[in-house]
Amino acid sequence: MTIALFSDSYLPTKSGIVTVVIQLRDQLIKRGHRVLLVTVETTDEFATDDPDIYRVHSHPLGLGTDQFIAIPRLAPIVEFIKKNNVDLIHCHTEFGIAKAGLHCAKKLHIPSICTTHTMWTDFYKYYLPLGQLIPVKFIQDYMNHFYKQFDSLIGVSTKARNYFKQKGMIPKTPSVIVPNAIDEAKFQQKHLSAHERQKIRKSYGIKDKDIVLLFLGRVAEEKRVFELLNMCQNLVERNSSIKVMFVGNGPAYADMTKMAAKEIEQGKIIFTGFIEWSLVHNFYESSDIFITASLSEMHSMTILEAELSSLPIVVRRDESYMDSVFDGENGFVCDSEDEMEERILELVQDEKLRKKMAARSLELTENFSIENHIKRTLFVYDEVIKNYPKRINDVDVMERMAKKIR
Repeated sequence: MTIALFSDSYLPTKSGIVTVVIQLRDQLIKRGHRVLLVTVETTDEFATDDPDIYRVHSHPLGLGTDQFIAIPRLAPIVEFIKKNNVDLIHCHTEFGIAKAGLHCAKKLHIPSICTTHTMWTDFYKYYLPLGQLIPVKFIQDYMNHFYKQFDSLIGVSTKARNYFKQKGMIPKTPSVIVPNAIDEAKFQQKHLSAHERQKIRKSYGIKDKDIVLLFLGRVAEEKRVFELLNMCQNLVERNSSIKVMFVGNGPAYADMTKMAAKEIEQGKIIFTGFIEWSLVHNFYESSDIFITASLSEMHSMTILEAELSSLPIVVRRDESYMDSVFDGENGFVCDSEDEMEERILELVQDEKLRKKMAARSLELTENFSIENHIKRTLFVYDEVIKNYPKRINDVDVMERMAKKIR
């Protein structure tokens, strides 16, 4: 099978979408499929001569992000897809390049799928230039018009599928759930030894007896990082053994470090800035508890990484976590930051509970193996291609997929 992936996000941008696209392409190629990629133009650091990657002239978006923006010329992209005899087009974003993918699908009569990774109608004001000035109705109408043209949609979680089915969205377009996954072999090429873990902690002024709370991800307002920081400031005052690490960068980074200036100077709260993805497993393995107050996730890649790293997890209650964080099993699901604070203290003070929840986290990763992710994706591909130009029955496909892939 020849599949064309279209994405407005790719290297050098670092994000969950980029990780998903890289993993999907690598795993499909590994299984003997040919995978084309149409995406933004890169920096010299990530330049490649790969004839199956088509780079569209792009410009840095700016505004405190590492995103690129492209306005594609359609004719050359259509020709690229046509000459390579593509069987299916799979888009992972909703803007210029993904719209070019949809155009190719219509022009060349190729079945098309779109995976959504973002609840645009709820969080567009954080992601789009001048987003605060754009009416939500405009975004909803744009997304509805875009999504309804695909033969099927993929939601990465129950929350994502429910988002498609809600009033005012696109309930008639088929949508199936294919959860995200982590390629364990690439994520953790080798586990840290006790000495290596101690060395990393020591380099940040963390003692052996300290309990490290970890937030890893985009340091941005939509992740509710200011609420999380306020809670962490309370925690480090209440318990001197607690240290907090914020690993990552983003538009809120400067304001966050100003707010935490006192705790940073005291060595109680640590901001690392940007860390290459190939190194982030070191920070998971050097920590004791993973925390996030974000309500903007569809299916958090960092939660999966934390589980793979055997960490107990404390989150705010949100539908996106319902199939990965189970209250009282591998962590706590909380209704407020105040409750999060108390649950974290409970974990900090109970080593036996931390170890029990850590072990359960690792067990749960079996549900999100890269092997099952690719099997589910290929199952959807086959069904969409087989039924084209008719649309699939999404309920039937999900039921049969669940029986076949466990």
